[in-house]
Amino acid sequence: MTDPDISFMKMAIREARKGLGRTSPNPAVGSVVVKNGQVVSKGYHKKAGTPHAEVHALRRAGKEAKGSTIYVTLEPCNHTGRTPPCTQAILAGEIKRVVVGMIDPNPLVAGTGCDYLENQGLEVRRGVLDKECRELNYPFIKHITTGIPWVIMKAGCSLDGRIAAANGQSGWITNEKSRAEVHRMRDRVDAILIGAGTALADNPSLTTRLNGKNGHDPVRVVLDSELRMSPHAKMICQDSQAPTWIFCSSEADTEKSSMLQKAGAKVMSVDRDGSGRLNLSSVLQILGKSQLNSVLVEGGSRIHGSFLRQGLVDQVNLFLAPFFIGADGIPVVDTFELDSVRQGKRFLTKCTRRFGDDVLIEGYFSNN
Repeated sequence: MTDPDISFMKMAIREARKGLGRTSPNPAVGSVVVKNGQVVSKGYHKKAGTPHAEVHALRRAGKEAKGSTIYVTLEPCNHTGRTPPCTQAILAGEIKRVVVGMIDPNPLVAGTGCDYLENQGLEVRRGVLDKECRELNYPFIKHITTGIPWVIMKAGCSLDGRIAAANGQSGWITNEKSRAEVHRMRDRVDAILIGAGTALADNPSLTTRLNGKNGHDPVRVVLDSELRMSPHAKMICQDSQAPTWIFCSSEADTEKSSMLQKAGAKVMSVDRDGSGRLNLSSVLQILGKSQLNSVLVEGGSRIHGSFLRQGLVDQVNLFLAPFFIGADGIPVVDTFELDSVRQGKRFLTKCTRRFGDDVLIEGYFSNN
């Protein structure tokens, strides 16, 4: 017999997904109010500083909330931040029972929300679909516990692991369905990161384009140690609500920096690492301090290699297209970096999905 708490928590998870990419530094949270086995209302957290998922659901429920069960993917908060405590909203709604997906890793919460509600006489069930709720918020969990964003490495390549021909001219490696999925990925993250080589070769817009609805443009991040980018680059001059941030070395030309900033980009300098490249840990720390929970690393080859070699990748989304480019093609990971990549460590495959004749392999490096 199916546990009804699992069914309603799945519904709350679907609600939570509506906020992905829009709530940072807060988590994506969904909530459902149920009475006598029937759904009364739903809600999700839409943006940091606005009401939490429980509040939206309770407001929609109104007087019907009395004596009901509320399902929430993340433990209700019991402290005052930018919004009042959700525990107080639950008490005011005269909720009888609370079902929680996962305990909040935020040190300001960390079990206190559930404990408080139990002490007030409510029945509280913890850990329903905990794994699924955690997976939904890996970026938030990492950011709240380490201060740096969740890093997703994304690439589209041939069956022999090439992202472009030897001359760097790739055309489209993956098909239209895969490219549409990439835009859905962009819609759910806080930042996209590429290297200067990719920026110069492709002059990409790095925006989110979705069929039939408006997409969320993540912050555009470019690693350009020598500031080779043009102030007329598409990603700087286009009409987009998201900013473009360029990271350079401290020795970069100040006049170039001034030109890029006048064009609308934000330029920040970081130290170089032992290999003479920009210090990626410093870049991630700055992104984390800027309240970004997740970053999608789209390449190119050297950028992928550097992130992998330094153990900074959390998730891999790799699209495989059904053809070969050949040994002279540009590899998905710079071969120079492969000597010590994870010392042969395999990532844990979460799933494989078909997009036409392309295959997406998605997995994690960390044991979450």
